This record gives sequence, C-alpha cells and structure tokens, in this order.
Amino acid sequence: MNVPAVHGTRRAGVLLHLTSLPSPFAHGVCGAEALAFIDQLADNACRVWQFLPLGPTHGHGSPYETLSTFAANPELIDLRDVAQSKWLSEHELAQVIAGECTADAARGMATTRFFARLQHDEPLQQAWEIFQQQHQHWLNDFAAFTALKQAHNDAAWWQWPQQWKQYHANLWQEVASSCPERFQQTCFEQFVFDRQWQTVKQHADARGVILFGDLPIYVAHDSSDVWSNTSLFTLDATGICTHVAGVPPDYFSATGQRWGNPLYRWDMMAEDGFQWWQQRVAHQLRRMHWMRIDHFRGLEAYWAIPGDQPDGRIGEWRTAPGAALLQSLQDALGTLPLIAEDLGLITEEVTALRRAFHLPGMKILHFAFGGDANNPYLPHNHEADSVAYTGTHDNDTTMGWYKSTEPHVRSHICEYLATNDQAMPWALIRATLASTAELAIIPMQDLLALPSSARFNTPGTIKNNWSWQLDTFPDNDETCWQQLHSMIQLYGR
Repeated sequence: MNVPAVHGTRRAGVLLHLTSLPSPFAHGVCGAEALAFIDQLADNACRVWQFLPLGPTHGHGSPYETLSTFAANPELIDLRDVAQSKWLSEHELAQVIAGECTADAARGMATTRFFARLQHDEPLQQAWEIFQQQHQHWLNDFAAFTALKQAHNDAAWWQWPQQWKQYHANLWQEVASSCPERFQQTCFEQFVFDRQWQTVKQHADARGVILFGDLPIYVAHDSSDVWSNTSLFTLDATGICTHVAGVPPDYFSATGQRWGNPLYRWDMMAEDGFQWWQQRVAHQLRRMHWMRIDHFRGLEAYWAIPGDQPDGRIGEWRTAPGAALLQSLQDALGTLPLIAEDLGLITEEVTALRRAFHLPGMKILHFAFGGDANNPYLPHNHEADSVAYTGTHDNDTTMGWYKSTEPHVRSHICEYLATNDQAMPWALIRATLASTAELAIIPMQDLLALPSSARFNTPGTIKNNWSWQLDTFPDNDETCWQQLHSMIQLYGR
C-alpha cells in the first residue's frame, strides 16, 4: 500500500514489540507469529502496529541503545525459516529451541551453508548482490565493527588497538580478510532479516495495517555509527566523549539524567546537508510506514553534559538546527510520516518546531490525573494532531499504575471517567479511544489487563527490562479483542 498520511483519519492500534511476540524461542522473532498478529489487528479494525527500534542491542537489551542505527537485531531472525531454506537442519533447529545450542551458533552454521550454496544458486546470488548494493553505505562497516568487537572480547571500539580504532573507508576489507567468519555471518544475518522483514511488511500492506516504528534521537557511543563517523560526534582524539546527552534536574529527578550518548556536531552535519540523517531516516522508512522520533525536543535544543560529569546537574542548553534538519529530510524524502515524542517539559519553541512540520505529538493518560482541569494529558485537552496512549513502553501497565497511585489520584480518575476500580483498565482504554487525537495506541499488556509484572521497561534501571513475552495470542473471539473492536467502531476509528 502507499504510505498513509499521519493526518486526516481516525485510527487505533496496538503497541507490542517484536520480542514480545509468542514463539518457541526465548523471545519473539520475525516469523509466523508476526504475520498472525497483523491478521489479528486487521480482523479487529486495528490499523496500526507500533513497535520499538529493531537494532542489535548491547548486553542490557535496550533497543534504544544499539550497535548500529542501520542494522537489525539478528536475534529477531526466525530460525524456522532458515531451516526451511535448508541452511539449518531440523535437528539443529530443535537444539536451539531446547536450549542445547545458541541461536548465534546456529546462525554461524547457516552462514557456512549459505555461502556454499551461493556459488550454485543464481537467483539467490542475484538477491544477495542486490542486497549488498542497496546497503553498502553501512553494511560492510557494521560487519567489520561486529567482527572487531568479537575479536577484542566485546571491548568498546575506543579501547581497541590503534590499527582498528582509527577508522578509514577501506578498513572493512582488512577485517573481512582477518576475521572472515564473523564478517560473513553478520552480512548473512542482515540479509536474512531483510528477507523476513519484507515478508512481514508485504503482509501488513496486504491487510491494510500500518507499521509504526521508533527512532532514538541519539546513537550509542559504542556503535558502528560513531566508530565510522567520529567527526560527526562530540569526541576527543582518543574517542572519549567530551559532552554527552541527558536532561537537567526536574520534578522526576533531583540530579537529572546522564544518558551517556555522544552529542551531534551539528555544524559538521550541516556541511553536507545532513546526509547521514537522510540515509538514516530513509533506511528506516523502507522498513516501516511511520516512525516516532524519540526525545524530539533535542532537535530544538539539547542538554549538553561535560563527559566527566556523573549526572545531569551540570550542563548547558544548546540550540539544535531542527528546522534545517527536518527541512532537508522533507526535501529529500517528501512529506515526513513522523510522530514526535514530546513528553516532559516542552517549550513553546519545541511545539512550534513540531507544528511547523505537521508532526503529531503524544498524550499519555497515565500523566493526566491528580491535578486540575488544565492538565494537557486529560482527554478534553487533547488535539487532533496527537497520538493518545494509556501508557507507553516506559510506563507501568495500566493495572499496575492504577493500583500504585495515591488515593487522591484514584479518586480523580474515577470521578473524571465516571468509573470504579472494577472497570479498570478498560475505562482508561475507552477514554483513550474516545479522545479527539486522530491516533490512539493501546499497549498489549493493557488489553490483557496485566499487572506490573508485565511491565516492559522501568526508565533509569538496567535489570528486568525488555523481557516480557506473550505465551500465546488471545484468540479473536476472546473478550479483549471483542471489546476493542466494539470501541473502535463506537468512536469512529
């Protein structure tokens, strides 16, 4: 289907990351369950599937700090499909499912068979060559980066020997010769994911479901992106960050937040018309129809923390060329199907930037209660160019949130929604769907009325996150889908 506009139509969707799909593996993958979920959405009048970034994660598992902004997480590959292609035996597949063999080792075995067959399979060879040509601006560098990290016991790139730390354009060829197995495996993994994801996207197109992805504003310090583009980031000659990203102290934290990502050298990026950003956004929009920009306010002004500071208390606000960047993206890519994550303390300048490029903002109902009638997150204050949520991946589930709120907040919730304890979370889901916001998104955990144990992420922590997974899909005739379908029709979505 053509890319649908983010404005002009009332729609509803569900938030569920790929790793939370049910599967025989330790987490969800890009396989049959993804197609089945698209069918469930379409069958129940849901037109949007929102998920988190798809990149390869570090050990903590956060999809918001990845090894590459271009690459996909190889852990999302469906090894059942790899076995069907005869690059993996059924016995080897069974070993992975039983936990007797790692998925990484299985992908390594599949790589060997893939390249052996490549020499004798002309259609496969053509597909491989097309893939390499389309992704050459990032693929070889990422494969080299991955191989070097393995060769140096996962050390950060600035801790590597100078021979490898100092990037140059042909370095990947040296790495491909010195570490051929890992280099080839990384390229193979990206090829397989791309094939599997295109199947998912084609199915979504056929069923009229919009794929709504996510783009973190910053990239990880220890990433292929920074290693291969050091001049674009706030680094010293040794690769250490001179300034890092974060936010100053606020109502939620007396010490602010130090995220640790290198900041952009916007002056350098502007010199070639933001080419790196154009490649980044265009690449992601080939995978998805719409995309949310995380921490959108950083495109107007950002908090720059000296690299040697332990938290966010010391820093300064610096202006970002957000208008010039978004204009360059619009000139290169056309109308931008982007949504702005504009949560937190947002200035008039940030709102003006968002509206200048017609980007919807976000309204979270978990933030709406306990104050007065002017709270912008209360449904009666919502605007059409918004995306309404009960909560996001960073919030507790609605049931967990409601039970943990203070009595005066629960009283406000029940009075405003004309409801009671027994009606949650559906009273809040109803309010979200009834909102004047053109798009309403409900986390899967809320449709299932799950408690705090199903929370996906707790910001500021690194343990027990990103691991919640469905055991099975609720059938289409189960109550949660029936209720959702009915409400979508009732509120004209």
